[in-house]
Amino acid sequence: MNINCKGKLINLSTPKVMGILNVTPDSFFDGGKYKDETAILNQVETMLNHGATFIDIGGYSSRPNADAISEEEELNRVIPIIKLILKHFSDTLISIDTFRSEVAKQSIEAGAALVNDISAGKLDENMLSTVGKLGVPYIMMHMKGNPKTMQQHTTYTDVTKEVIAYFAERIAAAHQEKINDIIIDPGFGFAKTVDQNFELLNQLELLQLTDKPILAGVSRKSMIYKTLNSTSENALNGTTALHMVALQKGAKILRAHDVKEAMECVTLYNQLKSN
Repeated sequence: MNINCKGKLINLSTPKVMGILNVTPDSFFDGGKYKDETAILNQVETMLNHGATFIDIGGYSSRPNADAISEEEELNRVIPIIKLILKHFSDTLISIDTFRSEVAKQSIEAGAALVNDISAGKLDENMLSTVGKLGVPYIMMHMKGNPKTMQQHTTYTDVTKEVIAYFAERIAAAHQEKINDIIIDPGFGFAKTVDQNFELLNQLELLQLTDKPILAGVSRKSMIYKTLNSTSENALNGTTALHMVALQKGAKILRAHDVKEAMECVTLYNQLKSN
């Protein structure tokens, strides 16, 4: 289960952690936190030191009801940051979190290694062909609608079945565009109620039917803090609990705000598995 990132083979048979770096002023947990170069570099260095394999950079907040921003604004947020990080930490494998093909293209040209698309190519008809031409790994997520409307699209007969069917169709479309390395993300919190998120997590192993590595993004999300009657700031313990469940059900990448704790989960999981 290898993916090729800039000529480097990453073996996902051992789970990896993707550290989140939001350079948006309005992300649900760390919005506006990383405004200047020093804060950004310190955070990236911390995540790399704690064991992150990937750093995921997003310039467009995809939280529910997030405001839309222009392509130009998104590029202005992410391209300088990609260059800044690679100037100081040249080996960093950067994932660009975008649903726009032009942002994906310019980010890869600036040195990013993967594309992470919340819409699986559905919000930009050029995305799949662009990624295919770029020859980079592609993370595709399940969502209905867009960030502004997704919470109005939570009707499912069987959420897990529908997510698997969605990926079967999207993977086939990606393969047609010669995308070789595909990772699937069930999209916890995207067009799903709290109950549906837990149902999906509880049946996560069924997504292995797609034969693609699974990325789990539950870090500090509302499925945790609403269930605990808490806040995203106080959702680290709950995140860790669900990270272990995700690993036991087959997740190969944990996308996390707190890399150290996520890595501890992976280490304990590996120990558990090896005995």
